[in-house]
Amino acid sequence: MKLCTFQINNKFKLGLVKDKSIVDLSLIDPKFNTDMRTLLDNWDSINIELNQILKKKINNYYLDEVNIKAPINNPQKFLAMGLNYQKHVEEVRERGVQVSDYQLWFNKQVSCINGPFDNIEIPIVSVQLDYEVELAMVVGKKCRHLNIQEAKKSIAGFMICNDVSVRDWQFRTQTLTLGKSFDTHGPIGPFIITPDEIGNPHNLKIECRVNNEVRQSANTNDLLFSCYDQLVYLSKVMTLMPGDIISTGTPSGVGVAMTPQNFLKVNDIVKCNIENIGHIENKVVKEKF
Repeated sequence: MKLCTFQINNKFKLGLVKDKSIVDLSLIDPKFNTDMRTLLDNWDSINIELNQILKKKINNYYLDEVNIKAPINNPQKFLAMGLNYQKHVEEVRERGVQVSDYQLWFNKQVSCINGPFDNIEIPIVSVQLDYEVELAMVVGKKCRHLNIQEAKKSIAGFMICNDVSVRDWQFRTQTLTLGKSFDTHGPIGPFIITPDEIGNPHNLKIECRVNNEVRQSANTNDLLFSCYDQLVYLSKVMTLMPGDIISTGTPSGVGVAMTPQNFLKVNDIVKCNIENIGHIENKVVKEKF
């Protein structure tokens, strides 16, 4: 199942994606006239109902008739993991970065969330804008102190995240958060793909292109810590809530690690692809101020 948030006639709506069309859930039942986070609050029961709707011959819009927006724009938490692909670890070590044996986590402020096809802004205060294609999980239930099997069952779905980073601000402090949280620097989507449709999340091709040039290319089987390991680890610390976004790390090939460094520029097109999910594509523009 593919869940989306879309905009039509200046209204934001929830939808089910079927091939090249969308089922407008608000036309099925008024209770679906809500946002994705609220929908996920009752995920176990709603999931069954949505699958029943999916079987019906209902198509309200074609995908090209609507604007696909960020699937969820108001999570309680947007967490991202650093240094979770071996080759990425190697490329940052070459720059003198010390790497811990423990999972490295940081916050992306939820205000950075951006649509899958919306513009990314180069901030006024920096030119060191970089890309990071990542597989992201969306939590489907309130959970704490998970084991591996519970972690598997806690995932509502998967999507693409471009963990856009402002490198000079990122490396000013050890927390990373400021350099990861500029407005527009959290493009996600295009849809939330449920686990039954994604297949094995640890065997997906993952790629980032800039102006159609391949910059990152890997497979999620290269993750040092699996999706489930990450959820188990985080749940030791905090209660995970429905709608929380957990981004799992980026492969090697980031611009900051190139020689010479190769940062994004105005009018660049950044396209992130993950197998069984699709792609997000964002144009780089100057920040409006």
